[in-house]
Amino acid sequence: MAPLIFLTRRIPAEARTLLDQAATVRAWDHEEPPVPRPDLLQGVADANGLYCLLTDAVDEELLRAAPRLRVVSTMAVGYDHIDVAACTRRGIPVCNTPGVLTESTADLAFALLMAAARRLPEAERTLRQGRWQTWSPLFLAGQDVHGKTLGIIGAGRIGQAVGARARGFGMEVLYTARSSKPAFEAACQARRCADLDELLAASDFVSVHAPLTTETRHMIGERQLRRMKPTAILINTARGPLVDEAALRRALHEGWIWAAGLDVFEREPLPTDHPLLQLPNVVALPHIGSASVATRTAMATLAAENLLAVLAGRTPAHCVNPETLSR
Repeated sequence: MAPLIFLTRRIPAEARTLLDQAATVRAWDHEEPPVPRPDLLQGVADANGLYCLLTDAVDEELLRAAPRLRVVSTMAVGYDHIDVAACTRRGIPVCNTPGVLTESTADLAFALLMAAARRLPEAERTLRQGRWQTWSPLFLAGQDVHGKTLGIIGAGRIGQAVGARARGFGMEVLYTARSSKPAFEAACQARRCADLDELLAASDFVSVHAPLTTETRHMIGERQLRRMKPTAILINTARGPLVDEAALRRALHEGWIWAAGLDVFEREPLPTDHPLLQLPNVVALPHIGSASVATRTAMATLAAENLLAVLAGRTPAHCVNPETLSR
């Protein structure tokens, strides 16, 4: 009998075809809204595999509702929406999709950096609203990017890819990481900082690429923002809760830092009346770091391949709790 998979969203056709060829698929076949919680719990009740997104909480309640579940595969690199420890206790592999979205997300991070530095959204609004009257010396003047210092918090795949882009602009690259990255240092002339405070004080741009854990939640708060230069710009394309948004709003409003470019937020989707959206020195995007057609298709396909590999008794390309594979 073919395994039963519950799919929590409409995905690219290539990935859906893979699933349909190997399994019976029950799906919440919509782009939006996300699958309602009752439908999710009902959908996994007799499922062998769960194909989910970062908007779907995989917790104790869901796992209790899914006694036949053998694998959870998420179409994302981050897996903070999944209780990995609970899955591990039940011998359920958790799969993710690192690597395939590195370059697209790095592109987006650097685009945010450029847009915030040169005030591009503000300039476009000025033009479209008919408020461009004349050329003047300081009209919409922003910050230079070339020759400045970029601090990367978390020099994993994406952080290193952002560093490579920075070198094309002649930037000095600093980074923090749990261990040194000799190849990155050689390729980008990057320097590892002794601690986060050193990086914050020295950087003109700070780009956040750390994973979200209990230890990293609100790792950028008031104390850290006050360490930054008043001309500095914060970029976050990792996870929203890494930054204390209340402290960030104060920093931007009171001029502790120059600007911020944000693709992720503490609560998503972001309401239109959110305080950060009222500030002219914030460039805000709706979590589109990996949103190119090619990358999203690759992510969807990899998530499908991971899931089907586990159900077929094979080793998936990416598993965050590989100890479950030997059970």
